[in-house]
Amino acid sequence: MHIGFYSSSTPITAISQQRFERAKRFLAAKGVALTAGSLTKKSDFYRSGTIRQRANEINELIYNPEIDVIMSTIGGTNTNSILPYIDYEYLKHHPKTFVGYSDTTALLLAIKKMAPTCRVLYGPALVASFGESESFVEETWAAFYKVYSATYNTVVELTAPRFWSDDQANWEEYEHQKIKKVNAWHAINCSTLEGRVIGGNLNTIYGILASKYFPDLTNDNILFIEDAEKDAATIEKNFAMLKNADIFTKVKGIVLGKHALFDDLGSKKQPIDILQEVLNDTTMPIIYNYDSCHTIPMLTTPLGARAIFNATKMKVEFSDF
Repeated sequence: MHIGFYSSSTPITAISQQRFERAKRFLAAKGVALTAGSLTKKSDFYRSGTIRQRANEINELIYNPEIDVIMSTIGGTNTNSILPYIDYEYLKHHPKTFVGYSDTTALLLAIKKMAPTCRVLYGPALVASFGESESFVEETWAAFYKVYSATYNTVVELTAPRFWSDDQANWEEYEHQKIKKVNAWHAINCSTLEGRVIGGNLNTIYGILASKYFPDLTNDNILFIEDAEKDAATIEKNFAMLKNADIFTKVKGIVLGKHALFDDLGSKKQPIDILQEVLNDTTMPIIYNYDSCHTIPMLTTPLGARAIFNATKMKVEFSDF
């Protein structure tokens, strides 16, 4: 595996250098070759570089024939700015695997739409995920590697981790072992859900909704959405955005990821409660608390894959990706 990494928004390699070094050591120990993007350790205030510089960083990795995986270092806020400047035409004929989560959703969905020969994985980000504490990073790696190494005609089965965490400790310097919570998936109006999974980070989706980079949804799609560090008012707004855009009427069901560090604003409501209220639909199949999200460890979700989610067994199968 040869990973080229980039920072399409937050300049995390300049901000969190200790975590960046931990991530590089972890991947080197796995035998992974790394190629740094041109904006590594650079910063332009709230971002790693100008819009064109950030797009060029990714295009340079796209053109590098030695690289087979292009991975974000972290998310941020502004990845949607670079989408008009990515060389999708080149990617159609020279496909690569793209990996990331959070704000990287904008690029992942754009690649899936504009260069469908590429593999697109909603999975770990180099600094955010592989610079994590040892207690969880191996599980994140194992799920990612299992999906990455799967051939086209194989079925990949992932099992939910026994424990999960959204503890804020251990970001840059080790403080203490993260608090572990017993894991559980839940379901409404179904126990299993089968279809082609597509989606990503909800707060990022509103930056590309109704654009040419947003996927063409069908009634065979499972809409996968997750978010982090938002409050109840914000997620009500974002769920309502999807409803008002008629997104929910186009899909067969919803998979909702865990929401890391959710602020209920005193309402005692969880994201699933707010989603159901916004839907105003008692028949929509929903599986929630899925682990492909900002909590750790993280399962990797191949976007566009045929998926079977089983909430009772806490397993998911992916094929045809």
